[in-house]
Amino acid sequence: MTDILSSLNRLTDTALLAETKRLAAGERRATADLIASLMELDPRKLYLGEGCSSLFTYCTQVLRLSEHAAYGRIAAARAARRFPIILPLLADGSLNLTTVCLLAPHLTSDNHRELLTAATHKSKREVEHLVATISPQPDPPTSVRRLPTPKIAQRVPSIEPPQSRLEPPAPAMCRPATPEPAIVAPLAPERYKVQFTVSRETYGKLRRAQELLRHTVPNGDPGAIFDRALTVLLAEVEKQKCGATARPRGARPAASSSRRIPAAVKREVWARDGGRCAFVGVNGRCTERGFLEYHHVQPFADGGLSVAENLQLRCRAHNAYEAGQWFGPLFVREVPAAWLTRTGSGPSSEVAARAFSATMPSG
Repeated sequence: MTDILSSLNRLTDTALLAETKRLAAGERRATADLIASLMELDPRKLYLGEGCSSLFTYCTQVLRLSEHAAYGRIAAARAARRFPIILPLLADGSLNLTTVCLLAPHLTSDNHRELLTAATHKSKREVEHLVATISPQPDPPTSVRRLPTPKIAQRVPSIEPPQSRLEPPAPAMCRPATPEPAIVAPLAPERYKVQFTVSRETYGKLRRAQELLRHTVPNGDPGAIFDRALTVLLAEVEKQKCGATARPRGARPAASSSRRIPAAVKREVWARDGGRCAFVGVNGRCTERGFLEYHHVQPFADGGLSVAENLQLRCRAHNAYEAGQWFGPLFVREVPAAWLTRTGSGPSSEVAARAFSATMPSG
């Protein structure tokens, strides 16, 4: 392992990217080969002679796979035994194990080619939508319930000397319960299941909203209230982030002395870039739609104006990346105070402060 790390350290950026892609392709081929082996091993029940009662036990105890990895490979092997076309799709990266596991229960001799083609190069969320389309589920019943309070751990007797009377005994501590992750899952083409946990204060707000909205939402449906609340929230956030307004006004001339982006310019840039990072790399445009910032193509520190022609949307990572490309990675890690004390060939204090400001979120 040390030799591998040492050899990778000597590679150029281009060579390291190429090597990483080569290794990923090799891992896909190796996984497909393992799945092909499990396809043959499973019906022969060869795991029994190895002292294992099931293929799952064989994969975890003999092959040393994690439970999650074993489940995925067994599900893929059994699906590929029915539809061998799955193996080459896994090997070339058109499908992954998660996709195959999601689709496997729904594949038939009539639809497997169509579904596998539709799932090619799709994300887990997109495949979940595909499954919801072909196998819609009924809406779950609406419920709001109180979760049980975690039990307080009992104090274990200590053999240490008793504490001084001036020091009150510490209260028994218990490990806080790990919150369950929020669930957003498609049930049907136009229906979704949303499940999350809220605080006592939020629960009180929900109850108050139900009381105030009885005339328009008689049954107090949390889903309907949730939709109304999101509508109001989105209007507020889009006004702040995108400059959205019911009565748009023309853009004012951009001032060279200010980084402030007029609301009209924000609207134009957001609409033009489709609310998505506009950075284009070797393999295409970035797909990120979160953590978006307004990026000056010609940095403000170098005289770039806050006009639509000089602004593009960037995710936070690519905004910082391009700042590093322009000013250098060392500068991006600095703070203005550090640059204000520099002398010699470094930038002036004014340019330094403006350049650092250019690396910060714009809106």
